Amino acid sequence: MRYDATNLKYMSGTVRADALRAVLSAHSGHVGIVLGAADIVTAVFANFIRRGVDRFVLSAGHGSALLYAVLKLAGYGVGNIESFRKIGGLPGHPEYGIDGVDATTGPLGQGVANAVGLALAEKIRHSDGRVFCLCSDGDLSEGVANEAIAFAGRYKLDNLVLLWDDNGITIDGVAQTDMDVPSRMCAAGWNVMSVDGMDGERVSRAIAGAKRSHVPTFIQCKTTIGFASSLAGTSAAHGLALNDAELEQLIKKFDSLSGRRLWNRFADLYCVPAFSQQSIDFTKVKVPNVPNDISSREMSGLYINAMLDAGIKLIGGSADLGASTNVFVQNSVPITPDNFDGNFIEYGVREHAMAAIMNGLAATGLRTFGSTFLVFSDYMRPAMRIAAMSGLPIIYVLTHDSIAVGEDGPTHQPVEQLASLRLIPNMNVFRPCNMFEVVNSWRVALTEKSRPSCIVLSRQKFHQIQSPDSAEFMRGAYVIRPAKSGRVRMTIIATGAEVPLAVAVAEKLGNDVQVVSCPSVERFRAQSVLYKQQMLRGYVVAIEASAPSPWFEFADAVIGMNRFGLSGRGADVYTAFGFDVNQIVHEIADKLKK
Repeated sequence: MRYDATNLKYMSGTVRADALRAVLSAHSGHVGIVLGAADIVTAVFANFIRRGVDRFVLSAGHGSALLYAVLKLAGYGVGNIESFRKIGGLPGHPEYGIDGVDATTGPLGQGVANAVGLALAEKIRHSDGRVFCLCSDGDLSEGVANEAIAFAGRYKLDNLVLLWDDNGITIDGVAQTDMDVPSRMCAAGWNVMSVDGMDGERVSRAIAGAKRSHVPTFIQCKTTIGFASSLAGTSAAHGLALNDAELEQLIKKFDSLSGRRLWNRFADLYCVPAFSQQSIDFTKVKVPNVPNDISSREMSGLYINAMLDAGIKLIGGSADLGASTNVFVQNSVPITPDNFDGNFIEYGVREHAMAAIMNGLAATGLRTFGSTFLVFSDYMRPAMRIAAMSGLPIIYVLTHDSIAVGEDGPTHQPVEQLASLRLIPNMNVFRPCNMFEVVNSWRVALTEKSRPSCIVLSRQKFHQIQSPDSAEFMRGAYVIRPAKSGRVRMTIIATGAEVPLAVAVAEKLGNDVQVVSCPSVERFRAQSVLYKQQMLRGYVVAIEASAPSPWFEFADAVIGMNRFGLSGRGADVYTAFGFDVNQIVHEIADKLKK
């Protein structure tokens, strides 16, 4: 059924009334977008969303009360609208996992990129599903949104409709867009329209017209922030600047029996089940043999190729570094604007958009990974944080993991990134030292259902220390080189490319030194006190070419990085900062004398 202008007016009024009730109950929230953009959201849900097929993203996440209200009226199981912004109730910004909420939004720009990922996923899955996204002036000012907009234009995602709540106002006053947004969207390869966003019928006609486009559609919806309130059209209308009496008056003004009857009829529509995550069968994957001296990025690339060869369905990608990160392999097939049957996405130099687009891909159940250099994870962090918060099992392949990057210098040599990634709740961070650990890092990451994973890999080749058959990877740390005597005087704990260095140091220090490989600090931290005591025996020294401070949780002394790197050959830079067998032996000896 197509709802006409009169019906849409009643329905949007009811949406406004319920959203305002949520804000009034919480005594917190954003009324400006509720009053200004209700006609847009109502038109989308009432006339276009096929539940379980199409998706809606509220990139302007501060308007969550508006989203919860329309979802509740449309029959989604969002719970009590008056639990808004209360512990255990509906959160202050939309969070993935709530019925009908397809993306965690709030940090502006993220939702635009998530919507691009969702639209791309529908193309990859050969679904006729469409994606609608409501964004604000602030969203369009963010770099991640513009990265994603350019990507969507290049890939001609004609199943994507981006609706701009163009009210010209942000928190500090006049919106600082500072450009002709429609012209910019045209230049990015989008179909552009402009309508009165306060008229649901006109919005509906524009969306209907988008179906005839062969590229993504951008609809400029002119609105009035805080419509019908005493603060309409002002920046004060953005937040909760209306008193309770005016809120109650507005609720009474907009609510209607006709609107509720129309929504009740709509909510009875059939619901199509959502898609679930794919299961992974590793039994068909043949683990490649590797030489004794090889980089962990090469090992990872070999295993990716083996998985694809075995028929495991993965959607990979890279921010213009597929060859350097070894994720574009023999069995990789690029996804192009004309053919979505491939398994590899060329994101271009758009790290932030890549991470946010992957959030959209993962929300549909696709198994996806993206890659760049570890130091550039800083560009991705907001979207990685959202993935962890949303419980999306995305994989980040982060290579060039230390000062051993060498000649490119300190701008490309990560120091603090490992420590900061390990601080993100609900995030796996693996730094493998050999093929056994690389394979298990991938297997754990691909069997996760509600946690993203970072696989941190080296650029430089290093000697392979074989893991014993008893190696307990799932516990995060294990003895990779036992002491040669019954008594353990010292434990050296290391990760990744520093494990063979730790073994060489142990050989010089004596038979009573054991070496522990710790591919996952998070998993090791979660072990019992007894297991930790077994791993951390005697005087404990940690070696990692990264920020040292986190290791003092486990170690008495740390060989790490307290400053940025240097330009030079990787091996020379390594030595210059003390990652050398003889220097470490002397340093440990000095510490033991004190």
